[in-house]
Amino acid sequence: MITPSPSDTLLKVIRHALKPLVRLLLAKGIAYPQLADLLKGLYVELAVSDFPVAGKDQTDSRISLLSGIHRKDVKRLRALPPDEERVPDTVSLGMRLINAWQQPPFADEDGTPKRLPRLARQGGGLSFEALVTSVSKDIRARSVLDEWTRLGIASVDSEGGVVLMSDAFVPHLGFAEKAFYFGHNLHDHAAAAASNLIGERAPFLERSVHYTHLPASVVQALAHGAEGSGMRLLKSLNRKAQTTATTAVDMAKEPWQRFTCGIYFYADDATKLPEVTQ
Repeated sequence: MITPSPSDTLLKVIRHALKPLVRLLLAKGIAYPQLADLLKGLYVELAVSDFPVAGKDQTDSRISLLSGIHRKDVKRLRALPPDEERVPDTVSLGMRLINAWQQPPFADEDGTPKRLPRLARQGGGLSFEALVTSVSKDIRARSVLDEWTRLGIASVDSEGGVVLMSDAFVPHLGFAEKAFYFGHNLHDHAAAAASNLIGERAPFLERSVHYTHLPASVVQALAHGAEGSGMRLLKSLNRKAQTTATTAVDMAKEPWQRFTCGIYFYADDATKLPEVTQ
């Protein structure tokens, strides 16, 4: 029996992992030539930044040899500025507002956001207007509330109180906001898994539990339980991170790091099982 090489095995699992991404591209009208050009740029960018040779210049010829991309294309692509993750303004402001809304005095001690009167003249320092002002004095609370109502993040009850509808900033209608979290979360999950497979550093937490044949009603109940348990974990981490960020006094003595912790749950028809290679 011929044992598949590591590269053959990796390409097979990469093909499987790419299926939902290719389905998304097709659904959004992005054809293969656009993806191929994007991948060329990524190969060149990462070959330059992540695979240097000590004491030697990163020449176009070396990058071409490493990436398999023609030297003329390498030269063209190296002249382009690298793409960087840009947080949409609505996401950046939204994250800060919701973090503030999950901390006293705008939340209970357990982090449950309070119902807030809309205007400062109604609730003083415990109002939605005061919440927005505590984060940014450059934007009107009314503008934030209109946008959050449109996106399904907050609602106004019959008495004029503002209620947070989401435990995290997950807009229901804003494509740009959802696309940002799609790219951010998928990147960090893939980065953790890829780092573990490469094995050049201590492994990151990257675990899952999965079953292939369970009744649909059981899976639905498990999904509900996972959402509750997952949100409790994320809220706890958020409170600890927020408290540390606002109380730590020796942070400048340590290197800065960022982190992402995510929870996901996926279910599908048991007949749609991937091929398993022995």
